[in-house]
Amino acid sequence: MALMPVADALSAILAGAEPLQEEMVALDAAYHRTLARDVAARRTQPPQPMSAMDGYAVRAADAADLSVRLRVIGEVAAGRPFERVVGAGEAVRIFTGGVIPDGTDAVIIQEDTRVDGDHITITEIAAKGRHIRPAGVDFHEGDVLLAAGSRLSDRALSLAAAMNYPELPVRRRPRVAVLATGDELVMPGTQPGPGQIVYSNGYALRALARAEGADTVDLGVAADTVEATTSGIRRAREANADILITTGGASVGDHDLVHQSLEAEGVKMAFWRIAMRPGKPMMHGRLGAMRVIGLPGNPVSSYVCSYLFLVPLIRALSGRTVIHHVRESALLGRDVAENDQREDYLRAVLEKRDDGTLIATPVTKQDSSLLGNLTVARALLIRPPFAPAARKGEACEILTMPD
Repeated sequence: MALMPVADALSAILAGAEPLQEEMVALDAAYHRTLARDVAARRTQPPQPMSAMDGYAVRAADAADLSVRLRVIGEVAAGRPFERVVGAGEAVRIFTGGVIPDGTDAVIIQEDTRVDGDHITITEIAAKGRHIRPAGVDFHEGDVLLAAGSRLSDRALSLAAAMNYPELPVRRRPRVAVLATGDELVMPGTQPGPGQIVYSNGYALRALARAEGADTVDLGVAADTVEATTSGIRRAREANADILITTGGASVGDHDLVHQSLEAEGVKMAFWRIAMRPGKPMMHGRLGAMRVIGLPGNPVSSYVCSYLFLVPLIRALSGRTVIHHVRESALLGRDVAENDQREDYLRAVLEKRDDGTLIATPVTKQDSSLLGNLTVARALLIRPPFAPAARKGEACEILTMPD
């Protein structure tokens, strides 16, 4: 079977990936959820002109001369407006957030006044509109301030609250089930026996999925039998998983049974084997509404494939506006050899120069089993198929990885 180009594989994975159902959630539960609909302000903010400082509300015409003496006729605090119109020669004590009284059009800050009983004199001429926040200076009722497809930040939640929303329409979180396979795997904290290794892939994959807004289901480790693997696939369906991720058993060896098990369960395979390094033996298919991505067992291959393919799929199902990773420009930190027919994703460390230029230096050892190098790396340096050798200082493209 010919190797599928990376771009074609990603297109196949994203084909038909529509945003999941809408649901309403309280503001406190909406952090990092994806908006399902545009959200327009239900009110004007501020609803009336308000003071931006502590001081005195005055008529600018009355406070155009430093010799003026104004009579203080009342006080305005936030939430307690003044009830009458302010006339000529009058002032009102006002505090930050207080509604500007009718008849006044300026605020003199308290530092620019001298108090004499119930009168003030000014040491700074008032300017019309100074220290006043006009009605609607932040937003007006009906303004669309939060767009469908955006991921809600902490600041967006504050804005939604100010817009008078106690809850928001968001997309349901994709549910990602992770199933590992392999007789050689033991859980962290266990003393491995001869030929055994400690299972690590699932911890990175579940964390990566959660960081993108998905819920995760840990299906544990299945033994290298068709029965155990198919049982895990069925448990993913019972858990209503939108995406099933398998790790290990994706190659062509006698004990690599994932492909066989998936087909036995009715998965329609879209592809098997990709023209990339690391991660050539990756699979993708569908089982009803559940999308299946079969990852290699090597931890670097597993993570890189998840970052390249799982993350955009989660974003698409979440209804995000931005689905694809954005490539950045950098300069090579060392020479790299010519490439073969596979697209190469070299783990690289990053350095930023004073002028903002990024320097991407591939780690020395690129073996797909080396978690230490993967953890040190901050980027994937992309080498297209059949790319010629390149020298230190030449331009390259990278994908930065999450911290």
